[in-house]
Amino acid sequence: MARVEVVMPQMGESIAEGTITKWHKKVGDRVKKDETLLEISTDKVDSEIPSPAAGVLVEIVVEEQKTVPVRTVIAYLDTNGGGGPVIQAQSVETAKTAAPVQPVPPKPPSEPARAEAPQVPASGRFYSPLVLSIVRTEGVPMSELDLVPGSGEGGRVTKKDILAYVEARKTTGKAPSPPVQPLVAGATFASSKPAPLGIVAKPVDVPELRTKYPAPHHEILQMSNVLQKMADHMVRSVHTSPHVAAIHEVDMTTVVKHRTENASAFERKEGFKLTFTPYIVDAVVKAIKNYPLVNSSVEGDKIIRKNFINLGIAVASENGLIVPVVKHAEEKNFLGLARSVNDLATRTRTKRLTPDDIQGGTFTISNFGVFGTMIGTPIINQPQVAILGTGAIKKRVVVIDDAIAIRSMAFFTLSFDHRIVDGALGGMFLEQVVKNIESFDPQIRF
Repeated sequence: MARVEVVMPQMGESIAEGTITKWHKKVGDRVKKDETLLEISTDKVDSEIPSPAAGVLVEIVVEEQKTVPVRTVIAYLDTNGGGGPVIQAQSVETAKTAAPVQPVPPKPPSEPARAEAPQVPASGRFYSPLVLSIVRTEGVPMSELDLVPGSGEGGRVTKKDILAYVEARKTTGKAPSPPVQPLVAGATFASSKPAPLGIVAKPVDVPELRTKYPAPHHEILQMSNVLQKMADHMVRSVHTSPHVAAIHEVDMTTVVKHRTENASAFERKEGFKLTFTPYIVDAVVKAIKNYPLVNSSVEGDKIIRKNFINLGIAVASENGLIVPVVKHAEEKNFLGLARSVNDLATRTRTKRLTPDDIQGGTFTISNFGVFGTMIGTPIINQPQVAILGTGAIKKRVVVIDDAIAIRSMAFFTLSFDHRIVDGALGGMFLEQVVKNIESFDPQIRF
């Protein structure tokens, strides 16, 4: 056959270069077509890149942590192990047309998962194609995958891990007991904890800093590409917009009760868990329709009001904070919003986002309540003019109609750009969000 060039893909028209963060294969390893070959990072998004062909990785031209222009040859595959002329596989050729090179996305949430080709289990934990192949071959139920302790980066399950699990399963005749503290790669908008900082910031040795900050009392960490871009974006936002915050209390009792009563039926029908996120997203979309100025941007002395709603949802992943966007949220009902949010969260965890998925947002929601935070003041996601932060839901004693009651309560914070959103508009918008939450129709069923 032939040797195949692997090139740095162009992940969007505005992307000029990429950084190789991890090679999943080493020279001499055999790789299947579409099996994850490497991970790259750009100033827009991190992605896992599939192999353009089946063969043996015979040469790595660009090592990890090196940044090169798009379409640069970064490795060679030998499709028959015997050498031959160099060609480009069709999936790599698409980089020349600025189309993202990406793995096949997961099935829409509305379709039930097929046992013979699972991609992402209900928990959202990522498994490589090789691990899934072993699972299918050995007949391990998908429901048991989360019991497998992972020794790979970020707690990922490696070939060695799954084979050890299979062997233990054959020996005992049943699924081994789960580890005391299973390592799950990443965390999302609806999960409990983010990945540790060590995943996005790695130890480095900088002589000029080592003198000032000597070991072992100090450790010098290198920010990842995504972390650097996020830091720059936040600093630029504070310098651009005069931030003002308004905080309202919201009674989540009706929503909590509705979610509890419908969670099982929803998961059976849709294949993923019902979280509080779609309730909040639905309330925000309806409020923006009433107060469209919060869905704007500023250019000089001009206000650009958007007649569509692209809702950004902050997601904590193993590579840092990412804000994928639900496009045209105003056109979706509650179920459509729930499906869109789950799809984006899943593809964020598994590095299946494209640059288009994180661009074009007009308003952002940040749910810091999943970490137990009661009240926070988020930074505006430029060029937007407002961001909603939602705190943890806690049962508290409140007074209703001069009577004491126990209700599920939360604090919502709206940070807004005081150049065009004043306190009156910010307060009225936030109060509308609260009313939409508290008046949610409990008769809605799935």
